[in-house]
Parts: sequence; structure tokens; C-alpha cells
Amino acid sequence: MARGFFAGRLAWPRTGRLAMAAGDVARAGGGGYTWGVPDADRRTSLRAEQVAQTRAALLAAGRLLFGRDGFAAASVEDLAREARVTTGALYHHFATKTMLFEAVFEQAHAELMAASAQAAEGATSGTEILARGFEKFLDAVLQPDLQQIIIIDAPAVLGLARFTELDERHAFADIVAILKLAVSAGELRVDDPETVARLLLGALTRGGMLIANSADPRQARDAVAAAIRALLAGLAAPAA
Repeated sequence: MARGFFAGRLAWPRTGRLAMAAGDVARAGGGGYTWGVPDADRRTSLRAEQVAQTRAALLAAGRLLFGRDGFAAASVEDLAREARVTTGALYHHFATKTMLFEAVFEQAHAELMAASAQAAEGATSGTEILARGFEKFLDAVLQPDLQQIIIIDAPAVLGLARFTELDERHAFADIVAILKLAVSAGELRVDDPETVARLLLGALTRGGMLIANSADPRQARDAVAAAIRALLAGLAAPAA
């Protein structure tokens, strides 16, 4: 699941107003320098801004089309058209459609992790922090676009090994840290936090699949959430 699971922050591309303002001043007659910035540096800054804007447009197009139509149905031509760029520009930023999908997948995961962090605020125990974060993920699976990208397409498009690698990259370390803190506080009894974290992530992913394939997704979501809370409760340390 962008790092971190309960502390992550999503960094969106910025509009580069300072760079644009610098260009305006130069066009007004600033000569070879604008506010002390040489022309070459200013051109580099503007090019970097254009690159960032193109990448952001491609990610937005991928999020829309992959989420709405699925990976297989979203063609490179459709993606470029939606982003208002050429297919050549798309391939300049992403060598394959799969690479664009992976970037969209990671961006969507980053959103989920930020939402999970917010949902866990105010929790007074490690178990509650994990349960709230997991339940926020399950809520997101009810959204058709996120369900399509993260649950339905990602394992097949990325391959199980890459999917698991990205999933663990963004959440594993934080879950392990929370488990260790809960053990130190005497709340949980976990001898191997790393293995337990991986099993919890596996349960969460499988739970998302159950929701996606259910005739009643809301009921399935509630059943999965209850089961995960029961798993966490089973890790509770024995009463002294």
C-alpha cells in the first residue's frame, strides 16, 4: 500500500507560479537576467515546469481512464488524447502503458495512505490505529475507480511480485512500527511483527477482492472489517 501508512503526505505537482512570473518580467524587458536569474536557468526552470505539467496531465488521464474503463480498454491513444498530449509525449514520460499504470497505482495508494492516516488520528491504541486505517482502505475499495485500479487490475497488470513489492513499500514499515509499539506498551503479543504485518496486508488485499466480487459490496466491506478487527483482537496480550 506512498509511504507512510499513517504518516504519509501526498505531494502534488505545483503550478510553478514563481517561474511563470519570472518569465513575465523577462518579456517586459528584463534583459538577460530576471530578478538575478540568468536566461539559461530561467529556461531550464520553465522546461522543468512543462515536464511536470505534462506528467501530471498523463497521471490524471490514467487515473480517469484506468479507473473508469480498466487497463485493457484504455488505449495509449485514448490516454494521450485525454491528457491533450501526443503519443510521443506519453512515451517520453512512460516507456509503456504499464509504466503509466504503475505510476497511477502508486499515486492512488498515496491518497489512500493519507486518508488512512487521517482516519487513525485520535486513536488511543495500536489496535485501534490499525483497525481505523484498514477500514479506511476498505471504504476506498467501494469506490469504483479505486477498486478497478488497485484491486482488479493491479495484481494482473503489475504481476504478483511487483504488486506485493509496491504494496509493502508503502505500508509495511509503518505497520511493523505500530505493532512493535503496541507490544512495548503491553497491548499486543506479537513475536514476529514483520511476518504478522505481511499477513495483515495479505488479509486486507484479499478482503478488497471479496468486496470487489461481492453482490453486496457494502455488506462484504462490513464483514471484512469485522474479521480484521477479530484478527487484531486475537493478538491481544494476555491479561496480567
